[in-house]
Amino acid sequence: MSELKLKTARTLKWNTIDRVATQVLYAVVGIVLANILTHEEFGLVGALAIFQAFATIFVDSGFGAALLREAKEPSDRDYSTVFWFNVAVSLAIYLILFICAPVIARLFDNQRELIPMSKVMFLTFVINGLAIVQTNRLMKRMDVRMIAVSNSVALIVSGVVGVVLALAGAGAWAMVWYAVSQAAVKTAILWATGGWWPRLCFSFATIRRIHRVGMSVFLSALLNTISLNIYNFVIGVWYSVASLGVYTQADKWSKMGSASISQILTSTFVPLLSKFQKSLQDFHRYVDRAGRFTSFILLPSMTLLAILAAPIFHLLFGDKWDAAIPLFSMLALRGIFVVLISLYSNYLLSLGRAKKLFLSEAVKDGLILFAIVLTVGYGDIDLLVLGQTAASVITWLILLPVTARGIGMRPLRLLWHLFPFLAATIFAALAAIGAGNLLLYGLGHPDMSVEIAPRIGWNLMLIITQTAAFAAVYIIVLRSLRVAELPESAGYLFGRFRRRRNS
Repeated sequence: MSELKLKTARTLKWNTIDRVATQVLYAVVGIVLANILTHEEFGLVGALAIFQAFATIFVDSGFGAALLREAKEPSDRDYSTVFWFNVAVSLAIYLILFICAPVIARLFDNQRELIPMSKVMFLTFVINGLAIVQTNRLMKRMDVRMIAVSNSVALIVSGVVGVVLALAGAGAWAMVWYAVSQAAVKTAILWATGGWWPRLCFSFATIRRIHRVGMSVFLSALLNTISLNIYNFVIGVWYSVASLGVYTQADKWSKMGSASISQILTSTFVPLLSKFQKSLQDFHRYVDRAGRFTSFILLPSMTLLAILAAPIFHLLFGDKWDAAIPLFSMLALRGIFVVLISLYSNYLLSLGRAKKLFLSEAVKDGLILFAIVLTVGYGDIDLLVLGQTAASVITWLILLPVTARGIGMRPLRLLWHLFPFLAATIFAALAAIGAGNLLLYGLGHPDMSVEIAPRIGWNLMLIITQTAAFAAVYIIVLRSLRVAELPESAGYLFGRFRRRRNS
C-alpha cells in the first residue's frame, strides 16, 4: 500500500505541475490577448467554442472514460477500437459542422466572419480526438509526466503564434490559430513519446462491454457540457456578441481555478478509486481523503479569487474589462459547487453507478434551465449569472444525499469533509476583506474609485495584503483545529525539497 500511496502522490504532483504550468502559460497569453483584442472579437471565438465543446463530447462518447474506470488493464485491442471509433466520429462531426457554418453565423447576429473561422476552428476537436487514447493510457497507468510536458510545450508554441498574430492585427483569427496550433503540438508530442500505435482492428465486443458505462458517461458529459455552455449561447443569441465577449472573459478566468482543481482530482483519484471497487471499506477511506483534500484546496482558493476580483482585473487590464468583475466574483464562488458536484460524479463513476451519474447531471441541467427562464427576461447579465450560481448551490444540496446513498456512505460523512475548511475559509475571508478595507482607507480610496484602478502599484499592494491576511488566518485556524491535511501537505512538499537538496 505504501507503493500505491507514493504513486498517488507522484501522480498528484505531476497533475499539479501540469495544471499550474498550464494555467500560468494560459494566463500570460490570455492577458496579452485581452489587452489587444476587443469585446466583439472575444465574443466571436466564444460563439464557436460552444459548438466545439459539444463536438468534443461526441468524439469520445464516454468510451475513453469507461476504459479509465475499469478495474483491469485494457488490452491493445480495446485501445485500438476506441481510437478508431474516435477518428470516425470526429471526421463525421467535422463534416456536419463544416456544412452548417452559415447557419452558425446567422445565429449570432449574422456575423459572416464566423463561416471561415468555424471551418478552421473546428479542426481542433479532430486533432484533440487523436490524442484521447494516448492520454487515457497514461492516466490509467498513473504516469502523467508526458501529459504535463505536452500541455506546457503546446501552450508555449501556440502562445507565440497567437500573440504574434494579434500584434499583427489578425483580430479574432489570432485566437483561432492559437487553439489549432495548441491542439496540433500537444497531439504530436503524445504520439511521439507515447510508445503506442493503434492496430488495424475493431472489436464490437469491446464496444458492447464498455457501452453501458460509456453511454452513461457520454450522456452525463453531454448534459454537463450543456450546463457549462448554455449561458454562452443565451448571451450570444439574446444579448450581443460584445456581451458574450465580456461573459467569456469572466468565465474563462474564473474557470482557471475550478477547472484546474477538478482536472487534478479526476486524473489522480479516479484511477485510484477504481482499484477499490470490490472493497467498500478501502473505497470509503480514499473518498474521505479525496473529499478532505479537495476542501482543503478548493474552498480557500476560489473564495480568495472572488475577493480579489477587482484588483486582479485592474492590475491586468486596467478598466477595459470592468463589466466582467462582478461576473467573475460570482462565477468563482460558483466554481466551489461545480467542483464538488464533479467530485461526487467521479465517486459514482468509480463504482459504475451509471444511473445515479446520469441523474446528477439531469438535476443540474434542469435547475440551470429553470434559472435561465426566471432571469433571462430581465436583460441583466449579472442577474443571469446570479441565477446560475444559485442553481449550482441547490444542485449540490440535492446531489449530496444521492451520492452518499450511491456509494454507501452517510450524507453527514461527506458533509463533514467540508466543515473545518469552511470554518477556516470564512475567518480568512473576513480577515482579507478587513485588511483590504484598512489599506484602501489608509490610501484615501475607500470606494476603490476610478483613479486607483489603473495604478499597478496600488492594486498589487492590495492583492499582496489581502492574500497574506487570508493565508495567515487560514493556516492559523487549521492548525488550531489540528487538521491533518496541513502538516501532511507541508511534510510532503518540504520533505521532498530537503531530500533533493541533500542528494
